[in-house]
Amino acid sequence: MPKKSFNPEELPSPRGSYFHVAVADPGRVVTIAGQTSSDADGNIIGAGDVKAQTGEVLRKVRVAIESVGGDIDDIVAVTVYITDARFYGDVNEARREVFGPNFPPSTLVHVSSLARPGLLVEINATAVVPEANLTI
Repeated sequence: MPKKSFNPEELPSPRGSYFHVAVADPGRVVTIAGQTSSDADGNIIGAGDVKAQTGEVLRKVRVAIESVGGDIDDIVAVTVYITDARFYGDVNEARREVFGPNFPPSTLVHVSSLARPGLLVEINATAVVPEANLTI
């Protein structure tokens, strides 16, 4: 799906892995609930390693968007919650590995904790998937 991401000249260049604005062609809006690195049994994948946890979280976001016929490039916005501001660089590195140069606009929020001890990052996403690609 064609998505154009850009930074208006009037705004400062982002310091992280995001653009200020994304515009997507018509399609269906898909929202993905906050994902963590917990597996089906409640075990934390990448315990103590924020980059590993971010990779697992983004893998789950990819699975969610692909489950309806979309792909990672259809994501038009994410909100990232981290429990320590020092995680910023590792989280951005993991995001660049998944999104490449076509990363979506993003909000980063530093929180005191997540749903369970040991979780370091949570990400929710919004996508616009072309009607023709939807599988539901």
